[in-house]
Amino acid sequence: MLGVFLEFYIRFVYPFADERMATLLLSDGTRFTGEPFGAAVDSDGEVVFNTGMVGYPESLTDPSYRGQILTFTFPLIGNYGVPGTEKNAWGFSDKLESERIQVQGVIVSQVSDTYSHFTAVSSLQKWMEHHKIPGISGIDTRALTKKLREHGVMLGRIVQDDNAVLTSIDDPNLRNLVADVSVPEVKTYEPEGEVVATVACFDCGMKNNILRSFLKRGVRVHRLPWDYDLAKSTLSYDAVFISNGPGDPKSCTATIEQIRIALSKDLPTFGICLGNQLLSLAIGGDTYKLPYGHRGANQPCIEMDADGQPTTKCIITSQNHGYAVNEELPADWQVWFRNANDNTVEGVRHRSGKFFAVQFHPEATPGPEDANYLFDVFLAGLRK
Repeated sequence: MLGVFLEFYIRFVYPFADERMATLLLSDGTRFTGEPFGAAVDSDGEVVFNTGMVGYPESLTDPSYRGQILTFTFPLIGNYGVPGTEKNAWGFSDKLESERIQVQGVIVSQVSDTYSHFTAVSSLQKWMEHHKIPGISGIDTRALTKKLREHGVMLGRIVQDDNAVLTSIDDPNLRNLVADVSVPEVKTYEPEGEVVATVACFDCGMKNNILRSFLKRGVRVHRLPWDYDLAKSTLSYDAVFISNGPGDPKSCTATIEQIRIALSKDLPTFGICLGNQLLSLAIGGDTYKLPYGHRGANQPCIEMDADGQPTTKCIITSQNHGYAVNEELPADWQVWFRNANDNTVEGVRHRSGKFFAVQFHPEATPGPEDANYLFDVFLAGLRK
């Protein structure tokens, strides 16, 4: 009997006897202790959760997550590894949504050290080590998610010490996070083949698949810094696009002013995610912070008709946002889409059809491609 016990201890207990522990400290004093993975560093951020089952490489590189500690509700993460960082013909990542991990930290129930996928070149653990991003596994992510659903997202810190005491937490929402993730100067991308249109795209943290979506449709893209001055521009373009991005939309005052300039010039305008909020602020609308946001690949959205009544069209969408647009819109503007779960505004449009935006992600990655047709709707309007 003693021999059986010793064998069990040596095989299953002893290897983990001296294993390091890490702790997630929340601003309300709650503690979650688990096993560290990734980089052995401390990190502050806003703790949020994502309900997607797959797509962690795309989510972790989404600039909209800048400043946040991301909790995955799906219990096993990392089992198909991480794809390579090869760049495409235009010089940006062919598989990821930016050139680096954007989150401040990762929280999972179970992380897989082994992986299997034909595109994988690294484990999640090694990838996070390389980008100096900490993670915690082995905690009750269901309990953490329930807390965030009941009390709203809150600030937190990952610490490499299970005895740490919380003092203060750096609040990323006090910074202009868009300025951190936007390009520093104008970049122009030429599509392969015929150019069907040229679009000036405000990069507020633009996902790479938005660029891919435009380029494969024959669009020349001028990728602009978030505060680029259209009034002084010598660029030639047919329309304006406003991208996704992190943080409070009211921090992007320079972008809001540029959208007003575009509207005054009667330029067709399209926005995605943060772009929906910025367009709404530019026309005199308002935004507010959601209790715990919409982050996942399964959000149902219902299209509204010209009278503001729901149609029979419902699409399943990929989403990542913590703010929403208020119901009150100026004359000639209307709610275009609504979230079927909580009835929040998921899109706005002008009655002319020249200016519109959606809160969800037509480019997906990760997620369903139900809304991908909106790129074609935008381009069709340019050909009229």
